[in-house]
Amino acid sequence: MQTTPRTKNENERLRLNAPLALRAGLAALGGILLVAAWALGKESQGPGFAASYLINFCYFLSLSLGALFFVAMGHLTRAGWNVAVRRIAELMAATVLWLAPLFLPILVPVLTGTSPLYVWSHPEAVAEDPLLAWKAPYLNGPFFAFRAVVYFAVWAWLARFYLVQSCRQDDSGDPALTRRMERLAPASLVLFGLSVSFASFDWLMSLEPHWFSTIFGLYYFSGSVVGCLAAWILLAMALQAGGWARQSITVEHYHELGKLLLGFIIFWGYMAFSQYMLIWYANIPEESVWYLARQTGPWVWCSLGLMFGHLFLPFFGLLSREVKRRKMLLGAWAVWMLAIHWIDLYWLVMPTFAPKYLPFGPTDILCLVGLGCIFIAGFLYSARGRALVPSRDPRLEESLALENAVP
Repeated sequence: MQTTPRTKNENERLRLNAPLALRAGLAALGGILLVAAWALGKESQGPGFAASYLINFCYFLSLSLGALFFVAMGHLTRAGWNVAVRRIAELMAATVLWLAPLFLPILVPVLTGTSPLYVWSHPEAVAEDPLLAWKAPYLNGPFFAFRAVVYFAVWAWLARFYLVQSCRQDDSGDPALTRRMERLAPASLVLFGLSVSFASFDWLMSLEPHWFSTIFGLYYFSGSVVGCLAAWILLAMALQAGGWARQSITVEHYHELGKLLLGFIIFWGYMAFSQYMLIWYANIPEESVWYLARQTGPWVWCSLGLMFGHLFLPFFGLLSREVKRRKMLLGAWAVWMLAIHWIDLYWLVMPTFAPKYLPFGPTDILCLVGLGCIFIAGFLYSARGRALVPSRDPRLEESLALENAVP
């Protein structure tokens, strides 16, 4: 394999050969924790396992989807700066292959009409509610399952395509592979946008089928990108701490990722404000009821926490150039944004089932850690035997020479 001057001394260390025992152990631990969460949820009086599982499934899926967006967008714009860190995003996107089977605990109860999450999946509820009956051609078990299969097929194929083509170029150095990925990028982003929007409608917005928002998909997407960027930064730091890509990934790449993180934090705030403002000033009961549960009782504090913790605090915290160029500070904000992104998803789901109290408990923690172990196992499995930097990408030299000009 040919190397560039900046990578020749660390090329051997760019191979991440995580032991099979580590990958299998993480996956097994994740499964054990999920079984424990299910058992604990069966005994609890709160929303239980199903709601916690949905939150954490959508959380880790959002990290994969955000990474897939950046991979496709990088090829669409023919970006050169991100080549040195792009493989990490490609590996994150590939974890969707591991997450797809984990959708079954959500899907199977819908097909059997016993889902504790989706009231529209119960025939008796549909028979008694004219609105649910009107929406039944779309909100029904078989069509719900068909759409889910299409979503995962699109995401898995795109993630696999970009990872395989990029890794193939590590061996051949053929620039035609780059052109092939660039040609697919426009269609990829169209498919991505449609699939992510409708998946968020199906899995999150339909928890309350009487409520609707046409920009709900953009809200979920904006949070996904914020979470992905935070995880991207932390994974790059963790890999460098382990000895990989220490010369290839520089402070300039962290600076760029930090700028993107700040930009999408603002975008998330814009989406959140737009959705709330349009519903608030219209003041239509069937629209405002969703927000009413989230701005009364204990949930009002969660709403205020998101406004400050997801927008104002990180905005001012990441505004400085120096913060984005110091690993400790940028890493701290990345951890903060991963935590607040989880709270955001919790805020989307839990008031539906517990409008009068905050039901956070051990089940939520077990699901978070369990699915997190499986996500990391999927990342390590996808990284096995692969370089962590696209060493023969035609734009690698541009990425290695990246420099953020001093204003």
